[in-house]
Amino acid sequence: MKLGVLTGGGDVPGLNVAIKVIVEQAARLGWSVTGIRRGWLGLLSVDPAREQSVAEWTVPLTPESVRTIGRDGGTILHTSRVEPQNLPRAIAPSHLHAHYGAAPTIDASGHVLNAIGRLGLDAIIAIGGDGTLRFAARLSREGVPVISIPKTMDNDVFGTDYAIGFSTAVTRSVDAISALRTTASSHERILIVELFGRACGQTALYAGLMSDADRTFIAECPFDPVRAAQLLEEDRRAGSSRYAVAVISEGAQVVAGTAVERGEPDAYGRRRLGGIGEILGAACANASADSVIVQNLAYLMRAGPPDAMDRQIALGFGALAVELLAARMAGRMCALDGGRFRDVDIGLPLAGSKRVDAARSYDAVEYRPRLHALNGIALFGL
Repeated sequence: MKLGVLTGGGDVPGLNVAIKVIVEQAARLGWSVTGIRRGWLGLLSVDPAREQSVAEWTVPLTPESVRTIGRDGGTILHTSRVEPQNLPRAIAPSHLHAHYGAAPTIDASGHVLNAIGRLGLDAIIAIGGDGTLRFAARLSREGVPVISIPKTMDNDVFGTDYAIGFSTAVTRSVDAISALRTTASSHERILIVELFGRACGQTALYAGLMSDADRTFIAECPFDPVRAAQLLEEDRRAGSSRYAVAVISEGAQVVAGTAVERGEPDAYGRRRLGGIGEILGAACANASADSVIVQNLAYLMRAGPPDAMDRQIALGFGALAVELLAARMAGRMCALDGGRFRDVDIGLPLAGSKRVDAARSYDAVEYRPRLHALNGIALFGL
């Protein structure tokens, strides 16, 4: 069997671990593995009329070539956020223009199918988040043997308790918050740490809980910035070191407000979130006699090598993906369910959305995580 593997969407620690184990497990079965560069963009960029495009956008992967990659974060295959079935013409490879005409958005799925045939790939393992998993499900419906592996530091993929990258993002966040406490304490200030988390606040919830933040604000529950500032000022004055710590999701919203976006929209019309920490900081500055520290961790959350949990999950998902293909069980997604590895239908992530169960795990009045009714709850069930 000739297997193709790709990584799409934002990078997270653990991707290289998954690639490595896929290549090693495939080699034990006598299979070859082709790495596809920059996610689905790699298959879109393979031009049947240009032999050189194959060398530019693919790379043979062997156990020797991947021997040490698991020690590093990121992905050796690089990545993109391109989704072939909803491809803005402005970012489409030039060789697609004549075939698909002048429509502003095209469905280039047919070209991807042709590229898979041109490369002689018998199956695809796609590692990614929402967009990557969505198109993996589309390819499966078109008859391509596909296995998908979920990754996202927001841990918001529906159908699995866990996605690669989540644990390291929380670990990085807790470490940074702990380090920032020294400055907040020295200057007796309120510290606000903004974390990634567009629609799901699980990363902020876990980071706030494990760093023992005074208040935590998640994407699922709008907050009153005036009341939040008053609570944080009370926290600051009540402590012997006279400082307080707040953790906030970038997707958090003020009551009757919308998420804060900034910058120009990308080709898909998406704008970056960020700045809600500054809004909370301004409210805190009005409530406090001292200035406020606002720190956006951003890409530091997913920088560097994976922690032990992400290594373990990436190893399990990668090995399971090859196992499923060997058993002729394509059209599946690797998942974690109640602490157990399992496979689910590849289309399951499209069937719902995964969010913090705020009614059980969050106190929306006091803006704090809540440990409640834990007996029988899955490890990542908060």
